[in-house]
Amino acid sequence: MTHTYQLVTKSIQSSSSWQQKYREIMLLGKTLPPLADILKTDDALVPGCESKVWMFVEFDLTENVLVVIGDSDTRIVKGLLALILALYNGLTPEEVLAVNAYDEFEKLGLISHLSASRGNGVKAMVETIQTMAKQKAL
Repeated sequence: MTHTYQLVTKSIQSSSSWQQKYREIMLLGKTLPPLADILKTDDALVPGCESKVWMFVEFDLTENVLVVIGDSDTRIVKGLLALILALYNGLTPEEVLAVNAYDEFEKLGLISHLSASRGNGVKAMVETIQTMAKQKAL
């Protein structure tokens, strides 16, 4: 888990109600820079997401760490994407494979409040990242 993830989740952890957590997630989504329209291609769409999620997953070969950028057409999903990016960006392939996003989202109290389709979307985003990590792991 990255230091960035620990920082961005503090406000979610301290929220006392689901409505406050939901608001914090949407605010987090606003911090993601919008993806240029030219990058919003069908190839970049994450399969399995009901909302449109465009994601690019690469590894910085010099540092051997994950670099992910992405965007979504809905505010809450963009916030969930921002959480996922904060969780995985900057980790090595081996570190990525050791992180369980489901457990992290459970600790934040999010899993029980996500609809089935949003939960599937989160799973699809994480699987996309995990697949790239498996390909790059030594």
